[in-house]
Amino acid sequence: MTSGPIAVIGASGQVASALTRCARRTGQPLIARGHPAADLTDIATVGRFIDQVRPSIVVNAAAYTAVDKAESEPEAAFKLNAEGPGKLAVVCTALGLPLIHISTDYIFDGLSDTPYLEDTPPRPMSAYGASKAAGESAVKSACEQHIILRTAWVYGLEGNNFVRTILRLGAERDELGIVADQFGSPTYADDIAAAILTIAAKLAAGDSASFGTYHFTNSGTATWHQFAEAIFAHAKAAGRKTPEHVKAITTADYPTPARRPPNSVLDCARIERTFAVARPPWRDALARAMPLILKD
Repeated sequence: MTSGPIAVIGASGQVASALTRCARRTGQPLIARGHPAADLTDIATVGRFIDQVRPSIVVNAAAYTAVDKAESEPEAAFKLNAEGPGKLAVVCTALGLPLIHISTDYIFDGLSDTPYLEDTPPRPMSAYGASKAAGESAVKSACEQHIILRTAWVYGLEGNNFVRTILRLGAERDELGIVADQFGSPTYADDIAAAILTIAAKLAAGDSASFGTYHFTNSGTATWHQFAEAIFAHAKAAGRKTPEHVKAITTADYPTPARRPPNSVLDCARIERTFAVARPPWRDALARAMPLILKD
């Protein structure tokens, strides 16, 4: 395998930004480009980027992530989340490059009583989830040397996410209602990035037996209500305004255009066993992230 840098498709998103930041800390060569320099909806730009960089591995961190909006514009979601990754996979195969593609818990219906395994058949309940499931299928079909990395409940230092939204609403209101009947594992983008860099290093070293689908989240589970309470505890300790009351509500109390999986917990034993990646507890990860988020 070549010794070139990691090429990241996507630059300003949560995981792409975290990859750039984490690679800088570890010293791993990495170049990230997003729209318009490397646009998955214009695969020619991606081809030019890869040709210029001459990478050893490609990471696709670009995606259409407006979950509710996807219900009214599914074509846009499928173009970026399914067609684009499929074309990227063809390019990677032609050049003999491994592809790490980031996916989501939304490919599942969330009705299981136990954590989802990698081999559980997809059953998406939203246009966004369907577009991501189609993207996985396209990558698998076109690129044998692939890693599909599913994650969930992602927040980071950049972009829009639950942490930033909750902090904004908490500063504006004295009472908030937060859904308490959906379960998942809040996951810090920097920890996802660290896992991807660990995988990339092993693939670059010639570990060709580990291609396939993996799950990665921070360890432990929470409801959105519990996650919000933990966020407000950090904010209050930092002197930020927080609501006086955070009320637990049901999914039915907070209808959205896209259906959310009631259970987003992913079984991550395979990635721990295969790549020995660290999965910090979600509360520890939040404690690392909050001082940086609260700087803004």
